[in-house]
Amino acid sequence: MSLAISPVERQDLAARIGGWAASLLGAQQGRFAPWLAVALGAGVLWYFSLPEEPTWQPLWLVPPMAAAGFWLARRWLLPGWSVGLVAAFLLGAGLAGWHAARQPAPLFLPFGALVVEGVVTQVQPLPEGQRITLREARLDGGPPLARTIRVRLRNNDPARPQPGDRLRLRALLRAPGAPVVPGGYDFQRAAYFSGLDGSGFALGPVEMLEQGLPGIARLRTRLNRVVAETIPGPAGAVAAALITGTQSGIPPAEIAAMRDAGLSHLLAVSGLHMSIVMGLVFFMLRLAVALVPFVALRLPGKAVAALGALAAGTFYMLLTGSQVPMQRCLGMAVLVTLALLAGRRAVSLRSLAMAAAAVLVLAPAELLGPSFQMSFAAVLVLIAGHDALRPWLARIRQQARWWRPALLFVLGLMLTSLLAGAATAPPGWHHFGRLQVFGILANAVAVPLTSLLVMPAALIAMLALPLGLAEWPLRVMGWGVEGILLVAREVASWPGAAPALPPLPGWGLALVCLGLCWLCLWRGLLRAGGVPVILLGLSAGLVSPPPDLLVSEDARIVALRTGQGVYLHRLPGARAFVQENMLRAMGATEALPLPAHGALAGGTLVCEPGACRFRPHPGGAEVVLRRGPPVPRGQRSAPIDATAHCASLVVALEPLRPRCATGDSIDRFSMWRNGAQAAWLRGAAPRLASDRDIRGDRPWVPAEPLPGRAETLPLANVDDAGR
Repeated sequence: MSLAISPVERQDLAARIGGWAASLLGAQQGRFAPWLAVALGAGVLWYFSLPEEPTWQPLWLVPPMAAAGFWLARRWLLPGWSVGLVAAFLLGAGLAGWHAARQPAPLFLPFGALVVEGVVTQVQPLPEGQRITLREARLDGGPPLARTIRVRLRNNDPARPQPGDRLRLRALLRAPGAPVVPGGYDFQRAAYFSGLDGSGFALGPVEMLEQGLPGIARLRTRLNRVVAETIPGPAGAVAAALITGTQSGIPPAEIAAMRDAGLSHLLAVSGLHMSIVMGLVFFMLRLAVALVPFVALRLPGKAVAALGALAAGTFYMLLTGSQVPMQRCLGMAVLVTLALLAGRRAVSLRSLAMAAAAVLVLAPAELLGPSFQMSFAAVLVLIAGHDALRPWLARIRQQARWWRPALLFVLGLMLTSLLAGAATAPPGWHHFGRLQVFGILANAVAVPLTSLLVMPAALIAMLALPLGLAEWPLRVMGWGVEGILLVAREVASWPGAAPALPPLPGWGLALVCLGLCWLCLWRGLLRAGGVPVILLGLSAGLVSPPPDLLVSEDARIVALRTGQGVYLHRLPGARAFVQENMLRAMGATEALPLPAHGALAGGTLVCEPGACRFRPHPGGAEVVLRRGPPVPRGQRSAPIDATAHCASLVVALEPLRPRCATGDSIDRFSMWRNGAQAAWLRGAAPRLASDRDIRGDRPWVPAEPLPGRAETLPLANVDDAGR
């Protein structure tokens, strides 16, 4: 029996394959353009992943590549689209480098106390006291700084500064801190692009020099105080966050409860809040136009309401500090308004892509933050999910039953919580190391409470504020916020509500985002290719496990990860903030102290006076942690003789002299030069990585300290709350 294919059958097979491919590509009409925004973000991500600044400028290649892509696309769609993707990638990389180059260089801040004089740009309430941000700051009468300074005032300071005021105070300042763990969140990069030069705390009272002029920043401060006076306690701090976007006054316990219950997105003013505000304004304006026949017959009610809602949304964005989710939502609102005026479809993936591209062009560094990632991921999935479920929902609407509206409301609420929760889980896992198991249940109660009570009351309070009638709307808002906090505390207290997991590696999150875009942007069978990419990204932790050993930058904490938990060697003066982040990097919430002697964790950790031996994996590398005697305050520690205990890796929190003839070592000078340290011990030789190894030589990374210069010694950050 012959298996050969005849020429006729071959032509028929080729025709079928060609027809299938043409049908598959034809179904993607309108879905090619959003991928340009994805390529733009990929270029930004590539720039930030480099170990040093690129030696060439990608922007020079963008115009010819874009022109070539446009010319090709008019004749051959796929080649032209492919060239356009390359041009968008180069544009993202070039814009990220341009934004980095235009930032003022960070200033070296002196060690001692300084007299700081500057203009207040922001006032943030704290659970105890307040924190101010100063521009045009002068240190000890010097020239004005190009960057801002953030200072926490004393709790008993009677001064109530307002944005625009010029003041003077005596403070202790420090530069932004490095990542707590290698590969962790980069505070210095965030400060570099936000224009922050340093933070600290006041040592004396504030001296007011000049009062500023009224503005939206002063209105934000006034609203924070009015809300705090009307709604006492944590509910007032949450209410202020919903109105003005100021989260600094929320107690840590409430933030933790909202996080573990999956309700953190309600604290960050985002598209949900702006959509509610703009929807209410749209409804009220359209109703007002319809109730006046003279106006309704002469003005298009929908257009007037849409423009009024857009103006309200713009004001709300400015009031809340123009955060990234609000910028995204306002960008989409502008496109929706234009679509309504033109009679086109209002919400689409193309409008979301245009909003994302606008944010990336104006602030590329936002791509690396959880706000950008979670906001755009949620909206992307909601739009794609609505498109996929539209026929099914349409069949329910066609049923003339009394229960239809209630069913659609419940289904919409559940699907919205499910889709948005699934989309934001990977970024939350990467940044916070937690999964919210009961987030759908919590959102099923908290989101309607926010939509139907809290935000409408907030809008009424804003309208009544100039008349002095905002007290009762704010009280009603406070009742709704208390209900949300009650749900958060209850759900967070359930066993297993927010299990701690080792954070998802960065490359795994990138794969998940790529797979999510593939799944949502394509149509038909082609979108199925995104599922294996998402699964591969979610399993990245199996390929890149968390480190077995971490050492803090200040050499005060050593964390050892075993099969029975994390053990800590902690010196006096170690900060809780650093310990919490180190445990999060290892997927733990609690740790056990290293004992003076004894075998632990099934014999993988053996301690004796002066040293501990640690071998977490059979056949893997062994670590010796040298623990010298405590050093009295004011005295310098003597160097440790590493040759007394040698292994594949020797770790000491003091200088090692002399060192072992073989193996690696981490000592106090290692942290001084290169920051926090991490080690993986699965192989016969340890794999080491420092903060400087991962971040490389970038404009926001301080230069390696020089021997003999006291000012290069690492100092503790004096404002952990500001990180």
